[in-house]
Formats: sequence, structure tokens, C-alpha cells
Amino acid sequence: MLIPVVALLIGLALGFLFRASLPPELSVYLAAGVVAGLDTVLGGVRSSIEGKFRTDVFVTGFVANVLIAYFLAWFGDKIGVNVYLAAILVMGTRIFTNLSLIRRHLLTKWHDARERRRLDAEAKQMQAESDAESDAKVQQTVTT
Repeated sequence: MLIPVVALLIGLALGFLFRASLPPELSVYLAAGVVAGLDTVLGGVRSSIEGKFRTDVFVTGFVANVLIAYFLAWFGDKIGVNVYLAAILVMGTRIFTNLSLIRRHLLTKWHDARERRRLDAEAKQMQAESDAESDAKVQQTVTT
């Protein structure tokens, strides 16, 4: 789960270091590729959290999503219709869905851990009270 974050940071650092510029006519391709990549990465994070992550599915999904997004951008350029917007819309919807599921899963995990700590503390307190009562009964028996 750390590899995508490290790769993103390396890419950002290289972009700022080399001051890469992109001709405006290619910006559609970059946007489509970034959205496709982000969709795949968030899907990978979600499946990792759910314990269903498979590297082969992630890599093939990443390549397929980026290629499809580039193809739709290219095809839209050729026919004069912004077809890439369909891919952006679908992938954008999936990005928000994945983000909401990741958020929900993390919140549930946090609440469960909090509840578990509370129950452990109550169990320890009850055990301590039970031990104290037992000690008191033993003391009372010994004195009588």
C-alpha cells in the first residue's frame, strides 16, 4: 500500500525538478491518464484494506484503464467529440465510490478498536472488583 504513495511522490519530485511542460493539446491525454491511474490506485487501496488485493489484477487493471482512457481521448480527437469525458465521468464516479468505501471501512475499524478497548477496560475493572471481593471474603473468613 506504500508503493503507490512513494511512486506518486517520486513522480511529483521529478516533475518539479525537471520543470516538465506539456503542450496544451496533449493535456486531455494527461488528464485522462491521471484519472485512470488514480481510479486504479484507489481501487487497489480499497481491495488491500478488504484483504482481496491481487497484484496481477491491479497491474492489468492499471494498464487497461490508462490505455482505454488514452484511446477514448485519441478517438474523441479524431471524430471531434469529447469522448474522453465519458471515461472521466465513469472513473471519477468510481474514485468517489472507492474513497467513500475506504473512509467507511477505516471508520468502522477505528470504532471497533475503540469499542474493543472500552470492553477490555470494563473487563479488567470487573476482574479487579471480583478479586477485591474474593480477598475481602478470605480476610473475613480468616478473622472469624
